[in-house]
Amino acid sequence: MSGADQVAPSTAQPLLIFPYNGNGLEALDCLGPAYRLVSFVDDTPGKQGVDRHGCLVTGREALQRWPEAQVLAVPGSPTSYRSRRSIVEALGLPSTRFARVIHPSARVSPLATIGRNVLIMAGVVITSNAVIGDHVCVLPNTVIHHDAHVGSWSLIGSNVTIAGNVMLGENCYVGSGTSIMNGVEIGDGTLIGLGSNVIRSVGSGVCIAGNPARVLRA
Repeated sequence: MSGADQVAPSTAQPLLIFPYNGNGLEALDCLGPAYRLVSFVDDTPGKQGVDRHGCLVTGREALQRWPEAQVLAVPGSPTSYRSRRSIVEALGLPSTRFARVIHPSARVSPLATIGRNVLIMAGVVITSNAVIGDHVCVLPNTVIHHDAHVGSWSLIGSNVTIAGNVMLGENCYVGSGTSIMNGVEIGDGTLIGLGSNVIRSVGSGVCIAGNPARVLRA
């Protein structure tokens, strides 16, 4: 999908959000007129029921109960981001079932490409020819510049700057407040710590942090 395709439907699309976590709760603020929440989906019995905001939380039976609903699956944290792919794939859903949720205040270039099961929060700016893969979360006030590529399954924190022509691999975690210099390549499965300044390329599966960022562990 290109940024030009982001036209809100005349009738809000029913939506299921998986799981009932921080990312899911923040997604509620991003729905705008395009979607209406039917239920959260969570495997933890203690979370199921009706929460203090009146939102329904059910188990995975919701996926069959509301077959017309699209699904936004946003598991993951700095400690569990590497298992995101297996968790989402275990839902057993076709790619067409996944939603694309973009906060109304986000600015996405019509020349950008946005994948499926993507959550883009308030204040995010995505500029010309940037590519956001499938199953990606981008937290508030992040800027992704021209020709950057964010690999599928990655989580991007808030107030992150990804400069032009950056290649961020799949299944990465970019901590809030990080800046990645133009042209840098980040390998798959990399964790970048909070507030890092990444000025050189790194391989796959490492943890980096600092100013300038350096490898802490492989």
